[in-house]
Amino acid sequence: MNKLNTKYLGLDLASPVIAGSSGITMSIDKVKTLVDSGVGAIVLKSVFEEEINKRAWTMETATGNYPEATDYILAYIKNNSLDNYLEYIGKVKKTGVPVIASVSCISSKEWINFTKLIERAGADALELNMFFLPLDKEQKGGKYENTYYDIADRVVSAINIPVSVKTGSVFTNIPNVVWELYLRKVRGITMFNKFYESDIDINSLNLVPGEVFSNPSDLRQVLRWVAIVSAKIPQMEISASTGILDGAAAVKQLLAGAKTVQMVSALYRNGPACVAAVNRFISEWMDKNGFKSIDDFRGKLNYSKIPDPELYERSQFMKYFSV
Repeated sequence: MNKLNTKYLGLDLASPVIAGSSGITMSIDKVKTLVDSGVGAIVLKSVFEEEINKRAWTMETATGNYPEATDYILAYIKNNSLDNYLEYIGKVKKTGVPVIASVSCISSKEWINFTKLIERAGADALELNMFFLPLDKEQKGGKYENTYYDIADRVVSAINIPVSVKTGSVFTNIPNVVWELYLRKVRGITMFNKFYESDIDINSLNLVPGEVFSNPSDLRQVLRWVAIVSAKIPQMEISASTGILDGAAAVKQLLAGAKTVQMVSALYRNGPACVAAVNRFISEWMDKNGFKSIDDFRGKLNYSKIPDPELYERSQFMKYFSV
């Protein structure tokens, strides 16, 4: 028996290490390397509704005053993009690992039919990649949160494969958001998304992209919420993402209560074969500490298991940096 075996979203995984949504998972050759390295599952790169709509809008502008041409181009761009994605699902399925499709939604209407096609194409689960930047100063936060719930509710009702939600941490009450998603039969939550960030070049006086890859310090915010949410809502399956750069980071998130961990930045920096090193670290650490399975230690240090849960609550520097 493989001691790294685990379950996530009802799927049998040979390892808790998942290849997160990225360009790497859209290369069948790199996917095969990931499989050879013992990855537990593959999350395909998100299909971005916003990106498809933008491409369609660009082509629409180019056609000028020819509505019949515009309609054809809009339909072609959308259908061609989605057809390619559906075909790719079948290719990855042939590698033998669970395939989790990913859709980045900004609305709920048009994408219901696509999620049905994803299910029909053979995806084992679906990850909804959602984030809505709250920009309206007159809009209360609850209005934005309801958009997450509405999309999740509609998608879960439309398909039979498990659904997880990947989002950011910018909520007033993260446990409540997770609970509301669970009530809508969302099976898992990926904590958290690594968003595009802007920076300022003070020499050219331009806005430029910020750091793309995760840093080791990114692990800690995720660690806190994995530990808290896994204790307060144990029914929700958590996949920890962002800052999982090595085996030690993976073990920490599993101890905090994560079902799985998702790697992206490490795959870009070190190549897909680095999954084998992470699996080996977890296995050797388990042997050293006498654990025979992932379940033996998962959540051992979450919010409800440690003697002083306030350690996860502390937000201000009091002891180490007091004057």
